[in-house]
Amino acid sequence: MLLPCLKKDRIEAGCDEAGRGCLAGAVYAAAVILPADFRNETLNDSKLLTEKQRETLRPLIEKEAIAWATGIVTPEEIDRINILNASFLAMHLAIKQLQVKPEHLLIDGNRFTPYPAIPHTTVVKGDGKYLSIAAASILAKTHRDEYMNRLHTEYPDYLWHENKGYPTKAHRDAIRRHGTTPYHRKSFTLLPPIQFSLDF
Repeated sequence: MLLPCLKKDRIEAGCDEAGRGCLAGAVYAAAVILPADFRNETLNDSKLLTEKQRETLRPLIEKEAIAWATGIVTPEEIDRINILNASFLAMHLAIKQLQVKPEHLLIDGNRFTPYPAIPHTTVVKGDGKYLSIAAASILAKTHRDEYMNRLHTEYPDYLWHENKGYPTKAHRDAIRRHGTTPYHRKSFTLLPPIQFSLDF
């Protein structure tokens, strides 16, 4: 059973990101403030749910949340500032857009760049521990998946509607055959180094 909050006496926003380990596409983050009495038996870490469950939960979260927002950082910016900083920036952008200002932030993970004037707590695997982080993980994931599905129509060879930009065999095979796109993160190792065997 996921916990409703860490600080009961404060307006608390859960934050999470999606797409950090991808070879292509933007990184997305979401920030969500849930009502104190919000309960849902299905809500959990987005990675533990099916696509159908995530798609069912998304409109429910967006409707029931006191406030929610997403932040997006482009592949170009990821290459410029690195993926860790880009993930933090995406969270900051989401927090900034919240219609209700939180008094405390619950951040999934073990590191975070402090947001001005709002204290935070990092929680390792927080998307499986707190409802607000789980809700943020679902919004970040579903909004990013929707974006990757749109990019797939532009570059269908890379099968982004299936792999969402992650380093699957099919995705890397497509990079070998067709090269990179403007959406690929050039600072990432897009193809593993070729292994040479020396036989004497």
